Amino acid sequence: MRIAVFDDMDACTEKEVQRMLPLVSAQRREQALHYRHLFGQFCCLKSWLMLREMSGLEGEWRYNEYGKPYIPDGPYFSISHCKESIAVAIDEEPVGIDIESIRRVDDDLIIRTMCAREQEEIQTAQNPAKAFTRLWTQKEAVVKAQGIGIQSFEQLRDIRMQNAEFKIQTVEKEKYIYSIAHK
Repeated sequence: MRIAVFDDMDACTEKEVQRMLPLVSAQRREQALHYRHLFGQFCCLKSWLMLREMSGLEGEWRYNEYGKPYIPDGPYFSISHCKESIAVAIDEEPVGIDIESIRRVDDDLIIRTMCAREQEEIQTAQNPAKAFTRLWTQKEAVVKAQGIGIQSFEQLRDIRMQNAEFKIQTVEKEKYIYSIAHK
């Protein structure tokens, strides 16, 4: 498994987007320009270039029935981005990655997405926002590795315990956390 994280988000400029546009396929260019905001365009282009550098892949994307991108005959991959960074994971087995900025979250979301043990873990944590973000990225990484994405918040409640076949690795940084789920 290979992982790349890009966290120089000061590079998100119109000039950099214009530089990257000719470096990607027409399909990816169209997807990037579909975003109205510079940030979305930048993340779309940069994540593809990171993936291509890691894998040498040049093919067009397709999407499974849940909207997860894949490249026929290519390795498994997963992409995520947040305000602070972009993360890409690639492997020969199903893989999912999620990266999130650490931020305060409301109690309703905690109740809807976390099992009782996780709710208690968040409530008793020295930094509840960090605890929630760590658990959230783990859950989202698992559903990305499954190739199904988030269908409902309630689906996330017991997702880690129901999918013991995935190993989860989590990395905590000052402003963001990312988790990788893999076999």
